[in-house]
Amino acid sequence: MGRTIAAVAYDEELADRIRKLVAGESGLTEKKMFGGLSFLIGGNMAVAASGQGGVLVRVDPAQSDKLVATTNARLMEMRGRSMQGWLRVDPEHLRTKRQLAKWVELGTTYARSLPAKQ
Repeated sequence: MGRTIAAVAYDEELADRIRKLVAGESGLTEKKMFGGLSFLIGGNMAVAASGQGGVLVRVDPAQSDKLVATTNARLMEMRGRSMQGWLRVDPEHLRTKRQLAKWVELGTTYARSLPAKQ
């Protein structure tokens, strides 16, 4: 007897909220990656609606520890390693437009600061 494992999709409503906040960004693209929907600027990931819920935000690695200490974000873990510059924020901390906009702004600002990928 076969079993079907349902894939956990990212939150499409959250993706739409992010899309509205990044509308008008120069060099903006969307790409499915990390099990979610990522928003890239100049080919650099800024923010993603995560398949694990909430958002994944790319920030200046030098800001990671301060942001983790002063906000509800935590470092992303990949294969058991904490990743400086990649933060997860859970859905309960993204309920309002202001809460989400703060993270989208951090991610887009950092992505804009990086050289565009070819």
